[in-house]
Amino acid sequence: MKTGLTTILAATTMLAGAAQAQEVILAHGANPGNPRFEAAERWGEIFTECMGEGTSVNVAPSATMGDDVEMLTSATAGVINVTANSQGAMSQIVPEIGLIGLPFLFEDLESAWAVLDGEVGDMLDERAQAAGLKILGFWDNGIRHVSHMSKTVPTPADISGMKIRTPPDQMTIDIFNALGAAPAPLAFSELPTALQSGVFDGQENPLTNIYTSKIHEITPYITLTGHKYESTPVVAGMWWWSGLDEAGQQCALDATSQAGEEQRQTSLEQNQNLRETMEGEGVTFEEADRAAYQEATAPVYDTYAERFPEVVEALRSAAGE
Repeated sequence: MKTGLTTILAATTMLAGAAQAQEVILAHGANPGNPRFEAAERWGEIFTECMGEGTSVNVAPSATMGDDVEMLTSATAGVINVTANSQGAMSQIVPEIGLIGLPFLFEDLESAWAVLDGEVGDMLDERAQAAGLKILGFWDNGIRHVSHMSKTVPTPADISGMKIRTPPDQMTIDIFNALGAAPAPLAFSELPTALQSGVFDGQENPLTNIYTSKIHEITPYITLTGHKYESTPVVAGMWWWSGLDEAGQQCALDATSQAGEEQRQTSLEQNQNLRETMEGEGVTFEEADRAAYQEATAPVYDTYAERFPEVVEALRSAAGE
């Protein structure tokens, strides 16, 4: 499997709708050590083996093909074929995707996965296809926590006024506005520099992303807020997807599922073990007052239930089960 920007850019000259003998570009924004990085490599291996001779996969990691929004645009335009993307960026194209991140919706990772692998995932896929994207599956991007440069924030009062970076996701912005913080969106690839320059007091991410991007070295105070869950939607451009025959489409779905199972397990293990590792590197952890945070963010549900009643109800029902 070939990886490298020169090869990737050369491959963009292909006809994106060609069904079989082809080079397939899978782009994502994760760095080595992140479960998404490893899963993308596995996706390429599995898909290539399934498709047989004449198909190869070029994996473009670390935002070499642009940030998440740019990759989604490239997928719809046929410049790339598949992207392991972000929930926040995709919600700009398919707003309902952002509802996965309703505050404190899921108790744990396994609960979130069960919901996304069921009827709710199918519902979101229908909306994505109407916008030019086929959801192949949902990989994991963890339950998110707040990290700060100088203090922990165990209560909403502690987070009031905090300049916090969020992904380009209205749901996350609304959550932190409800908490009285000062949120602002920024591409993840630009986050370390923005933190070091003092643009933000801190940020929010799952522990895996914080650790693999060394953000814990800049913001060594982590509060385990668990305020929302984030998925990694793996999506294909509809032009490419529609050009595959039934067997090719099944190869793409199988590669996403098989690589996703491994990615989710790695994410789960890291979520369980990273606290001890990070404490050994000087990070201070504190548990949040979960009840206080839930009470402060409850109005967010009312806002989205008015706009997307069907999907909000489906999510709440499935999560409750």
